[in-house]
Amino acid sequence: GKMAAPMELFCWSGGWGLPSVDLDSLAVLTYARFTGAPLKVHKIGNPWRSPSGTLPALRTSHGEVISVPHKIITHLRKEKYNADYDLSARQGADTLAFMSLLQEKLLPVLIHTFWVDTKNYVEVTRKWYAEAMPFPLNFFLPGRMQRQFMERLQLLCGEHRPEDEEELEKELYQEARECLTLLSQRLGSQKFFFGDAPASLDAFVFGYLALLLQARLPSGKLQAHLRGLHNLCAYCAHILSLYFPWDGAEVPPPRQTPAGPEAEEEPYRRRNQVLSVLAALAAMAGYALLSGIVSIQRAPPSRAPGPRALSMAEEEEDE
Repeated sequence: GKMAAPMELFCWSGGWGLPSVDLDSLAVLTYARFTGAPLKVHKIGNPWRSPSGTLPALRTSHGEVISVPHKIITHLRKEKYNADYDLSARQGADTLAFMSLLQEKLLPVLIHTFWVDTKNYVEVTRKWYAEAMPFPLNFFLPGRMQRQFMERLQLLCGEHRPEDEEELEKELYQEARECLTLLSQRLGSQKFFFGDAPASLDAFVFGYLALLLQARLPSGKLQAHLRGLHNLCAYCAHILSLYFPWDGAEVPPPRQTPAGPEAEEEPYRRRNQVLSVLAALAAMAGYALLSGIVSIQRAPPSRAPGPRALSMAEEEEDE
């Protein structure tokens, strides 16, 4: 038959020394790397450029679009890229048990750490997304994402959550610490959770741990606990260096060599000054919009990006 179109994965771009800063994108990317699935990867900072309008999203070789992470992985399995092929029934059951443990005990804290904790949200999360997104999305999308994550957190915490914010936080962090300790005990001295080869569980665990470990968080309560669990730290470093050698496991420090011509830096500095003035103006305009002083019609996006030939299998699409 004729060659099928390649599968394409659209996901949030990388930062903080990670191949992606988004939990779901990270899990899917990692699973794909574990299985060697041939994907054309678009790492982008604009969810509106994804075929589903959300990230991550997979466009299958038949042009179908899948945007739920575990469904993306299920599709890769169907295409014979199955990291769980050799697992016993018992290990399959363990995978499900640990997956729900991650969702119940770690996901709430991950959301809280990055999207609810004010210091982290302002200095790390919102800063990253606002810089990654094109103007004018960067003025309203991070806030909208924050609201969506807060709603998700409420769903995860359910009815029996304490009313008091501080109580809730204490409870969440306590459970997350216990969960990390349990993961550490379960991993022991193995390379991966089920021995020498990675499985789908590893892709998800890695996503959670790597985000917590790598981001430079001003308030990193859970981060400190995780750093004390040395086997989990080594596990993350191992996966990063083995499966993402080019994605900045070791991010080179910014060049501060006086040898480089200053002229090179000048336009950037000027550009940043212009941008910060623009940002201030745009923030004022954004505030006016929010306050309902002005209302404008949203124009449709000018054009969908046309298919471009790729020189490499993976590309960073910097907006």
